[in-house]
Amino acid sequence: MSTLTGTRHLVRLILRRDRVLLPLWVLLLALLPMTYATSFFELYPDAAQRTAYATGPATNPSIVALLGPVYGDSIGALTAQRGGFLTLIIGLVSLLTVIRHTRTEEEAGRRELLGATVLGRHAGLAAALLVTYAANLLLGLLTVAGLVATGLPAAGSLAYGLAAALAGVVFATVGGLTAQLTETAGGARGIAVGVLGVAFALRLVGDTAERDWVSWLSPLGWAPRIRAYEGERWWVLVLPVVLSVLLAALAYPLSVRRDLGAGLLPPRLGPADGGLAGPFGLAWRLHRGQLIGWSVGFGLLGLVLGGAAEAAGKAVEGNAQVEEILARLGGTSALAEAYLGGTLGFVGLAAAGYGIQAALRMRAEEVAGRAEPLLATAVHRFRWLASHLLFALAGPVVVLAVAGLAVGVTYGLGVGDVPGQLPRMVGVGLAQVPAAWVLAGLAVLLYGLLPRLAPVAWGALAACVLLGQLGAVLELSQWLLDLSPFTHTPQVLGDDWTATPLLTLTAIALTLAATGTAALHHRDLPTT
Repeated sequence: MSTLTGTRHLVRLILRRDRVLLPLWVLLLALLPMTYATSFFELYPDAAQRTAYATGPATNPSIVALLGPVYGDSIGALTAQRGGFLTLIIGLVSLLTVIRHTRTEEEAGRRELLGATVLGRHAGLAAALLVTYAANLLLGLLTVAGLVATGLPAAGSLAYGLAAALAGVVFATVGGLTAQLTETAGGARGIAVGVLGVAFALRLVGDTAERDWVSWLSPLGWAPRIRAYEGERWWVLVLPVVLSVLLAALAYPLSVRRDLGAGLLPPRLGPADGGLAGPFGLAWRLHRGQLIGWSVGFGLLGLVLGGAAEAAGKAVEGNAQVEEILARLGGTSALAEAYLGGTLGFVGLAAAGYGIQAALRMRAEEVAGRAEPLLATAVHRFRWLASHLLFALAGPVVVLAVAGLAVGVTYGLGVGDVPGQLPRMVGVGLAQVPAAWVLAGLAVLLYGLLPRLAPVAWGALAACVLLGQLGAVLELSQWLLDLSPFTHTPQVLGDDWTATPLLTLTAIALTLAATGTAALHHRDLPTT
């Protein structure tokens, strides 16, 4: 029997399990560059405006730190820089996908059951990588088609699309490698995300400190150096391909040098007395790593966004159309604050992702068989659910407060008014909380009523992102835009706003969570 026997069947199984989630993230990430290009066509139709932007705000250290360098002043070059952050997102989604279908399957015991059939030792890793590679390739091709449809040159579009796809391929392989190192999915994710963070830090240091050689050490630094639309350097595409082959060549031998369900790194021993202090202590143990990681990430993002605010305001001075659009986003005529109002709204969408993840941890505990023994003790279902719900609701508050705090510090330092800007920016961040709670409440509702459909909450988040990014471009009807809770979040930087929408969203979120809690109380456990 070959070590790859059964790979085709596992590929079909993965595609069946991810038939909703996989197309969602592929389509979403493929559509975003097209919206960037469309926006640049509308907002900077004049070559002089594009040149002023490319030589001024686009080279601001904070903008470069977040998006990467800009090479040229064409619409394509500006689009390539604006889409630079997407390579980080694509890499994150890719590594999480591979770990989910490798280490998570082992941790849940399903890989051992499959291994008892006619299945090669390498089949599981190969299937996960093949599906993720194919998804990234499809994402790249759809990105190319979308950019060409907006009127951008085909060669530059192909370079950008392949660069984005290969960034996903690299970090998918990183996920496959880290899945061999630890015996838990959480540990594998932690190592892989750490590698991604180091890659981002190397790219950031190299681009902002003008040390180009440092950026070449990072897979995230290769994508902009292809120089899409500005004299493409096709040979750079060889680098992610070679690195992926090397990482895969290391991952496959490691997968057969360890016991099934074990990792190469020895597990860390826990405290002798457990120290869990009930279901809330256990929930803290399960959620604390993610909460700390998300808080640190939001803090760093807030520092970058706050530092880029003044540059974003200067980027559109004299362009009446852009000023009007940004003023609507931020609820004020001050363009820097309009930028902050709009970007913190997008940060709120990311915080909703944390809320969904925390809420669905209950589903993961149930599927893994850990919830049933726990609830067989004196622990009541409500206390168990409340312990996880606490993090689903309090988590977005913490990470958005951290983001607002970081934005307030850096923006306040820039304008010389930290005491005045700090509470305002924290308020802008916290204003996104009720909308994030609605999606977390939806996840609880689905888990309580229809646990198999609980991951649909991620689809709802993707729909909110699409409506926010494409609603204005596609001129969608207002009733459709109103389906997103983030549409109803007031722009609190303006003078004319009311707390009524926030209270309404909070009531909806609590109703959804309460209904899900009641449904869980009356259904059997476990339910698959």
